[in-house]
Amino acid sequence: MAIIPVDRRPLSFAERTYLPQIISGLSTTWKRLVAPKVTLEYPEQRPEIPANYRGVPTLVKDPHGREKCVSCQLCEFVCPPKAIRITPGDIPADSENAHVEKAPKEFEIDMLRCIFCGLCQEVCPEEAIWLQKQYSMTGYTRAEMVNDKKRLYELGGTLPDDHFKWDRKKEAEEAAAHGGHH
Repeated sequence: MAIIPVDRRPLSFAERTYLPQIISGLSTTWKRLVAPKVTLEYPEQRPEIPANYRGVPTLVKDPHGREKCVSCQLCEFVCPPKAIRITPGDIPADSENAHVEKAPKEFEIDMLRCIFCGLCQEVCPEEAIWLQKQYSMTGYTRAEMVNDKKRLYELGGTLPDDHFKWDRKKEAEEAAAHGGHH
């Protein structure tokens, strides 16, 4: 096998001294020196959060203060890192909310495992789990980073609800029961 030499043009004097590359590097440094500062004094100054930011998953209540989660466990099943754990609980038959099948007895989200993908919010049929615009979460132990049901409701608070499932489902069931007998 023959080795074929490659013809290359000789370097110019400026290229041999590396002056163009040095000047290019110094111009970049000079631009950074005179440019406005982008450093924030955190936590006093906080960056603006984009509209499509996916933050901490939390549980929310309806405007009447009732929990919206019905323990369907779809969020637990769809969670890629398995950060959500739900223990379903029963609603007593004599309760005014007995028409709702279940409520979560326990609901935990391990924030050390959560990848903030937003699938839990997308899959929730009752809009009970929402990603909040919070991005600064800290803890000294692993246990502090597991949000239980109480903490999730504290972080989530109350959001407007267009479904009113607690009221309308019961009314729809009664209307269907009475409408079928006529």
